[in-house]
Amino acid sequence: MESLLADVVLSNCGDYAALIDRLSAWDATGPCPPTPESLEVLRIVIQRVATDCLQESTAVPLPLTRSVTDLALGRCLPLLTAIFEKSIGSRDITRVTRTVCAVLRHCAEIAGCELAERVCRIALDSLKGQWNEQRTLHSAGEGTARTVPREEQGKWTSAPEAKAGEMSVVQAIEVLGAVVPTVIQLSPVDSTHDIEQVIQTAVSLLREGTDEAANLLCGRLMPSLAGDSRSLKLLLEQVISDVVLQKGDAGICLSRRLLVLSTLSDQLFSLASPDGIQDSWCSRSFWRSVQEGMSCPDSLTRKRAVYMLKRAVDWCQDTRANLACNAEGCAEGEPALFFWSADDNKILVEFWENFILIIETLEGNQIHVIKPVLPKLNFLFDSAVLENKDLWFFHPSWHLCIYKRMFESENKTLAKEGILHFFEIYCDKSLPGSTVYSEFIIGPLMDAMSESAIYGRSAGQPSDSCPLLGAKFETFLGDFVSSLPEETRGGFLLKLIKKMTSRNWCAVPVLFISKALSALAPCKAWGVEGLLPLREVLQCTMTTHQILLRGAAQCFLLQAVMKLTHVEKVSFSDISSFLMFFRPEESLHRGSKLWKELCIWLHNNDGSFRRSAELECFNALGKSSLTLYTQSLIQDYLKVPALTEDKKHMPDGFESRLVATMVLLAADVEILKNSEVHKSAATPTEVKCFLDPLLETLSKLSTNAYMPTLKSDRSLQLLLQLLQTCSSNSFESDGLLVFLWDSVMIAATSTMEFILRRLSGELNTIPDLQRCDLYLAVFSEFVRLSSRLGWKRGPSIWSFAFSLMKNSLQVLQQYNGEQNPKVADQIQKVVSMATMASVCGAVSSVAKRTVETHEFVSVLHNYFSSVQLNKTLTKPHITDESFLEEGNSQGWGKIVARYLHDQWLCMYFVLKNDNLLSLETVNQALHNRNFQTATTTLQVALDALSVIPSHQALPVFKCLKLLLPKVIHSSESLCVESIHLAWKIVSSLCGSQLAFWPHLNAFVELVFSEEVLSHAASTKSEVFVQIKKIIQQIIDLSSTKMGVYYVFVSHCCQTWIENSVIKDSALHYAKHYMEILLEACTYGTVFRRDQRLIQDTHAFIESLGEDCAANVAVKSINRDEHYVRTAALRFLCLLDGSNSLHKAFLEDFIVRLLDKDVLVSKSKTRYYGNSLQHRVKNRLWQTILILIPKLDQDFVSGIIERIFQAGFSNNQASVKYLIEWTLILILHTYPNFLQQFWDCFCCSEEQLKTSICTFLSVLPHFDVILEKVSDKLPSLKKALVTVLQWCFSHNFSVRLYALIALKKLWSLCKQQYSQEFETLSSIIESSLHQLENLQGGGNARKNWLRIQEHFFFSTFHPLEDYSIETIFYTLPSVSELIEDEWIPYHKFSVRGNMSWKLSVPLTNSRTMVFNQKPNDWLQQDIGTDGGDVDNHIEWADIQKKIIPWKNSIPDLDLDMVLQHRAAKLGKSNGSLIVIASLIDKPTNLGGLCRTCEIFGASALVVDSLHHVNDKQFQYLSVSAEQWLPLVEVKPSQLIGYLQLKKAQGYTIIGVEQTAKSVDLTEYSFPEKSLLLLGNEREGIPANLIQHLDVCVEIPQQGIIRSLNVHVSGAVLIWEYTRQHILKQKAT
Repeated sequence: MESLLADVVLSNCGDYAALIDRLSAWDATGPCPPTPESLEVLRIVIQRVATDCLQESTAVPLPLTRSVTDLALGRCLPLLTAIFEKSIGSRDITRVTRTVCAVLRHCAEIAGCELAERVCRIALDSLKGQWNEQRTLHSAGEGTARTVPREEQGKWTSAPEAKAGEMSVVQAIEVLGAVVPTVIQLSPVDSTHDIEQVIQTAVSLLREGTDEAANLLCGRLMPSLAGDSRSLKLLLEQVISDVVLQKGDAGICLSRRLLVLSTLSDQLFSLASPDGIQDSWCSRSFWRSVQEGMSCPDSLTRKRAVYMLKRAVDWCQDTRANLACNAEGCAEGEPALFFWSADDNKILVEFWENFILIIETLEGNQIHVIKPVLPKLNFLFDSAVLENKDLWFFHPSWHLCIYKRMFESENKTLAKEGILHFFEIYCDKSLPGSTVYSEFIIGPLMDAMSESAIYGRSAGQPSDSCPLLGAKFETFLGDFVSSLPEETRGGFLLKLIKKMTSRNWCAVPVLFISKALSALAPCKAWGVEGLLPLREVLQCTMTTHQILLRGAAQCFLLQAVMKLTHVEKVSFSDISSFLMFFRPEESLHRGSKLWKELCIWLHNNDGSFRRSAELECFNALGKSSLTLYTQSLIQDYLKVPALTEDKKHMPDGFESRLVATMVLLAADVEILKNSEVHKSAATPTEVKCFLDPLLETLSKLSTNAYMPTLKSDRSLQLLLQLLQTCSSNSFESDGLLVFLWDSVMIAATSTMEFILRRLSGELNTIPDLQRCDLYLAVFSEFVRLSSRLGWKRGPSIWSFAFSLMKNSLQVLQQYNGEQNPKVADQIQKVVSMATMASVCGAVSSVAKRTVETHEFVSVLHNYFSSVQLNKTLTKPHITDESFLEEGNSQGWGKIVARYLHDQWLCMYFVLKNDNLLSLETVNQALHNRNFQTATTTLQVALDALSVIPSHQALPVFKCLKLLLPKVIHSSESLCVESIHLAWKIVSSLCGSQLAFWPHLNAFVELVFSEEVLSHAASTKSEVFVQIKKIIQQIIDLSSTKMGVYYVFVSHCCQTWIENSVIKDSALHYAKHYMEILLEACTYGTVFRRDQRLIQDTHAFIESLGEDCAANVAVKSINRDEHYVRTAALRFLCLLDGSNSLHKAFLEDFIVRLLDKDVLVSKSKTRYYGNSLQHRVKNRLWQTILILIPKLDQDFVSGIIERIFQAGFSNNQASVKYLIEWTLILILHTYPNFLQQFWDCFCCSEEQLKTSICTFLSVLPHFDVILEKVSDKLPSLKKALVTVLQWCFSHNFSVRLYALIALKKLWSLCKQQYSQEFETLSSIIESSLHQLENLQGGGNARKNWLRIQEHFFFSTFHPLEDYSIETIFYTLPSVSELIEDEWIPYHKFSVRGNMSWKLSVPLTNSRTMVFNQKPNDWLQQDIGTDGGDVDNHIEWADIQKKIIPWKNSIPDLDLDMVLQHRAAKLGKSNGSLIVIASLIDKPTNLGGLCRTCEIFGASALVVDSLHHVNDKQFQYLSVSAEQWLPLVEVKPSQLIGYLQLKKAQGYTIIGVEQTAKSVDLTEYSFPEKSLLLLGNEREGIPANLIQHLDVCVEIPQQGIIRSLNVHVSGAVLIWEYTRQHILKQKAT
């Protein structure tokens, strides 16, 4: 059509110049711009003129030259600069711009290089000006100009707007793309400078420009530059040359670099490429970019990297060239990053085909798609190593690209699979060494290992086992480190540790990486430089609330330090400072195995540690270096100058802990050394040298009035640390502790007198509160040890305690009632109350009540009778200088809270011991305000809860526990308020791990005491209703917080049991709270993965026992939810069926279980395996099965029908087995129910359709049922008759069950009643034989063999296997239940104060082996045997989402017949072109053809017109090809076709999901739109994406990743049509 128009116009025109002037007669500065259609006419005409001029050898006429020059400079360029100011629609701007640029190109072709160069310079100047201004503005915003680093390239999301009179960046690039080919073609020599300027500007834009500008450069300008070999070489040098990077240039970011390379791929890999081009891509920098691109987070960058690799391999295979990129940067003996050899062509092709297949399959990001491809990764490793196994054939970094891509996947299952595969490959194959492995492990592998989610246990692993990933990593790290040269191991391990400090790691990854380090073989890896980053790792572990986890991590890290530290490079000072990061209450526990290992390590390396000059001087004394260091450490610690001013603040406890730890380590080392040499413990003299300086200071505390406070503080801190750390050893025969205590006794009196004096009024500043804590801690430690080891010298410790009490009371009474107290007075009151609380705690800790206890109670009772409780301390006035100086005005609330907390601790002591009060004291108490009645005291306690902070309410809770039973009879409303307020406080503490659990325990003891529950149940009053609400709230809380329900249930069960017998009194009220046990028996919420991971990790650590010191140091806090069920089941098993009260409780409980089963079944008629409904039903029937033997016949007769009805339900396999087992036990115990059992076979066919197999499964165990039947023969006959009728069922599964039942029954008949059944023998034998033969071969035969081997019909025995182990572990493990439901029998053993009564055997009496796989046999009947599938994976089994990258279709000339076809068919020529050249399925092409015709597209472009003859195409197109213009464009011709259409004003639209894609609902289609559709599997190739003007994606709401290409195309075609229909209606 265009050619026809040009011929008509020019045939009647003799003056081309005049014609051009006439067609371009618009005012560039006027308000009315030319229309897009008029510009299209001008482009068509001037294009024909340019073609004619180029074909003629004569010179271009001067008027024509002037006309086109004036057109270019006077009209086109001004139009572009003012295009946004003109009244041009937004949809037509791109069309006008590209049409004008096409006119400029043709003008340059006519006028020559001079015009082309002028236009090029104008566009270049405009481009530089626009972007330099934008850079200046950006730099000014940051304060200074700078070079943009790679990670910030492209951060400007939109191109800068053009100034008036200047072109925008987009327009300038379009102009350059139009005229640069003319500049290169017409002036190849003179244009060198201009072309260099263009390239430099383009590279600058690539570095710092927007993605829009970069894509436009590659789509418009780069193809023009690539047409000239000189320009191409210069461009490639700027993009990928190592020279540029060596100059310190920031370079082009990876995604932009691959964008340019994919754009230039046709020139790079052309068989006719000029010399030097091959060197550009055969370089290390090029291949490093490709490798980095393959693991880039951006999918488009990965696609381009793979595309470049494909093109390179394709080129090498076609040329059979011998080449290799430079080996610079590769380790000695390693091959080049990329090479090709004609001799190894077959091996190379196979290797790269498999490599590309794996990389492209990983884009699926779904484990079931990727797993079948992983065996090919093994092939890559086999191919990559030379036959002698010592050298690499392919560079190992290529394999690591695959693993890195897997590690960085957002699918954590895929990442975990990749990590495990990497470990297995490395450990199983003998691979040569390579430096890239060290870098890879420290980089991508450690990054992947930092994710906690990947450490979950694998299917089939017990909960207390080491996660598979942790075990594999331990093996891998050991093998890898041992393979390194000895001189490089330290460097590698040091980098590994530093990597762990580069980010905040979670506790679980740190734990298992530390464990792997601790398992390494000993080596001299690091010195001080390794201990410093390890400190940071230890600090990282402290961030977790999981104490056991961080304690275990500390243990493993210390073991690693002992194995990997080069002792000659570290001193004792370095070691002691490092040890301070290990908490004795979590890991470095004296008496643990870790402590002993540390002592042995210090002893064995005593002479090897780096010594200071000072120690060298004393080395001649014959003492060990550790002893000398420790002695000097103590002396330096206690050395305080006499004139030193007393510090207000306490010294840091870090130093005292350091000294105490080293003293005890040195003492234990001395004991170890003497036991080796003399076979005896160390003599007191050898250990006494450590204590003498301290004892000397302590002895002078009470007599030396001039001793500096700093020195006394330090000495007491050290004493406390020594006593606490040493006494942590639980062994009674600890000689060091005894010696230490005996030594301390020398100075005990002086120490206690000093403490008594200081606490009796000398502490009066806010910093003194810390000293108060120190003194009271020493006092409490003295009390604790004296009760254990005795008080051997001086006045009794209790005399000091009584003096402390009296002095504290005097201080409190002295300052009680002051109107305007000073800070010093207030502090003394706080100290005195804290002292009394400490004394109360000390007295309570003594098991035997003494006379002193009575005196303490009396004194305290008298005091609290006369004071007002809950009275807070008056905040000092702001004018109080001492208060301001201490700077603690903001912390006064904490001081008040402490005062109230200590006050209620004392109050609890009084209430707890009120039975010790004399009658006179009790009578006096009736007249005071605090002890008139328990109700009064309870009200005061409630007032305290509203004042005291939640985390310090524990003593008030304890008081409520004592008061509530006394008040519940008289004031229920007050009790309800107490319970409500207490629960509110507990709920508010959920986020505080330290405060929540003590308060929860106290709350449970408070509310669920026997007295409260009994009274509430008997009266059914407000308290009863409140308790019911609390029970439900606890259940709700336990669904989100592990361990809550165990605290609750274990307390209730322990309260109701006495001496392993359930109290009858407890059952009187427990029946009213039966929902507690009911919920416990079915408890086990499906927890979040992170909670399950923590629980499993706890179980694993505890399984290590004493090998992990954390288990010794940390009290067990495993909140395994299995213990909830085991606690409830232990209680239920203690019920005695012969006790009428127990019997009634049990029967009521069974009925409730059956009710809940019905309720669960009704909630979902069909439920899936391991769903919450499945688990609850399974737990219900496990409980019923445990209790069945306790039920009598009368009760069973009432529930037997309900059990039968449960069998009629559609149950999962595990529930079905439990119901069948229950029926067998009932029929075995009470055979009189057999008739009701037979009646079940007579129900309606609809009812039996899904349940008959349950009842048939009972019959193979008929021998067990008949044991108590006196006349067995009739029952056997009835069973045979019943089974025979089901052997001919239409349902295959029913026939199988009936057949196995018939076979078992007939075997029983032949053994016991062969004569009675002789007449039936021939019939049944022939029937059985015939039925077996009917099974034939194939799956039916396999299923028959499988059901005979099924555990329930072969090895299982209902009576002999009746045990806790079978019901809760073995049976779930073979019936498809998830591992969380497998409860090992040891969890039913003694825990806490509850014992196990063997009403049900704990373990199996016989060894039972279940060979059945965890899948039920019936669910594997479809298809072939699943066990053989994994062993025969072929290429065809792999789900490939890729397209073959060999293009076997030869190039043909472009056939543009659009105009002819449209005219022939009589159709109007539309403006939407759909390109489907990349689509290869005839069905999709046929559907697109039909869609395009219906919605009036102007043409459909396909790769071959032969598709129209395909029957599948015709079936979908329904003759649409006869009415729609079809154009043939080969995939290899698409770039040229797109460039042509761009020049004609078309906007190229791609249907692709990229980071910059536009939502279809937000995109406005231009009139001239060209829609490019991608391939069904690969999408749009990487070399075409940059030619797109925009990528549009269809918004999705579902899970599937993409639509069918025909559907996608149809959606966009309709959206284009809809928008333009609306536009036409609007106009």
